[in-house]
Amino acid sequence: MRQIDRLHYMDSLRAFAMFLSLVLCQALVLSVEAADWPQWLGAKRDGVWRESGILKKFPEGGPKANWRVSIGGGYAGPAVADGRVFIMDRQLAKGTANPANQFDRSAIPGFERVICFDETTGRELWVHEYSCAYTVSYPAGPRATPTVDGPRVYTLGAEGNLFCLDADSGKVFWEKDFKKEYGVKSPVWGFTGHPLVRGGHLICLARGDESTAVCYDKLTGKEVWRSLSAREPGYCPPTLIKAGGVEQLIIWHPESINSLNPDTGELYWTQPFRLRFGLSVPTPRQVGNQLFVTAFYNGPVMMNLDPQKPIATLAWKGNRNSEKNTDKLHSIMPTPFIEKGHIYGVCSYGQLRCLRVDNGERVWEDLTATRDGKETRWGNAFLVKHKPSDRFFLFNELGDLIIAHLSPQGYKQIDKANLIEPTGKAMNRKVVWSHPAFANRNVLVRNDKELASFSLAE
Repeated sequence: MRQIDRLHYMDSLRAFAMFLSLVLCQALVLSVEAADWPQWLGAKRDGVWRESGILKKFPEGGPKANWRVSIGGGYAGPAVADGRVFIMDRQLAKGTANPANQFDRSAIPGFERVICFDETTGRELWVHEYSCAYTVSYPAGPRATPTVDGPRVYTLGAEGNLFCLDADSGKVFWEKDFKKEYGVKSPVWGFTGHPLVRGGHLICLARGDESTAVCYDKLTGKEVWRSLSAREPGYCPPTLIKAGGVEQLIIWHPESINSLNPDTGELYWTQPFRLRFGLSVPTPRQVGNQLFVTAFYNGPVMMNLDPQKPIATLAWKGNRNSEKNTDKLHSIMPTPFIEKGHIYGVCSYGQLRCLRVDNGERVWEDLTATRDGKETRWGNAFLVKHKPSDRFFLFNELGDLIIAHLSPQGYKQIDKANLIEPTGKAMNRKVVWSHPAFANRNVLVRNDKELASFSLAE
């Protein structure tokens, strides 16, 4: 009898151990499948959403809203990390209003805010605000998405106020004022380059003589190096690539595409590329040993990257310097996506286009995704690739979220749902020009009135 009891006891232990193992494995799988969106274009700054368990189509009536909270104006997208959502906005001073003319650059009193919310409930956790008069065109609010790096969050306002904040409390660790620091004025459309963390450093797009790109110690704010001179800094974020056996920092300003040593700011190579109105905006994209950029007026440039050393040569470029008479891809804001020998991006008047990587030849274009088939100046949709599926999620300026397949064969829309009201003003129409965040099976979107979270769980 004792032998039988002992066997039952051993079997029970084995069963419990197996159960515990399964629970731990399941927890591990769930933790791997879920993902934060801690900065511009996601965890790897590549516009890829890496989560499983995502719905194939929207439920009737659209995805379920987890929560909505009131915020002020801005173009800055949300960042999601460690159960918190970080967003920037702008509040006008009492009794003031933005001018009717979006290009009016007279000083408008007000203040900028960094707000932290609970990711699950939308409850406000803390706010950091500071006085900030606006002198920029299109003065809705901040442009740059916060960058979260462990216990710190880095934010850059439209007038050049850079902060390193405690992600838990909003306490200021250190701060910079680009206009005072480098003796410069705000660019026409404000300081826009999303801050980039690399190792122990923070790299920013600033302005001025030998200070177009600036690198700081991320813990102390001490300047490590400064590099490049340009009349305008442009609006393109600092971008890291790996080519020629080294890591390269790409700084694309309105006079040239530049590759720097990210440790020292030393110039590796440069390609002249003069742009109208300083409009270097979309994030450069690497595909193998090539690098692609696209501009609204001047079109695209593709560079060949040497596989052995950090040098580059021109592969091909666009043939037309026109916003309307375009031949390849003239993007105003959206970052293109490149895969399997093809480039997908939104052109100057809202045309979603597919180009060949090898020569830029147009394969197809479609107007469905941006403004329901209407050709519109600066028509916009942000492209995010979902993996492991082969689908794209597109968020357009009407506040629609679209699930679609993009391939050389064409654009195939799977489903569409309206998430948020377009409240911004541009070209006599209402728009929402803020990049969404995809995190932990949710999508987070904002306009000039609210921040909202929706479930995309299967």
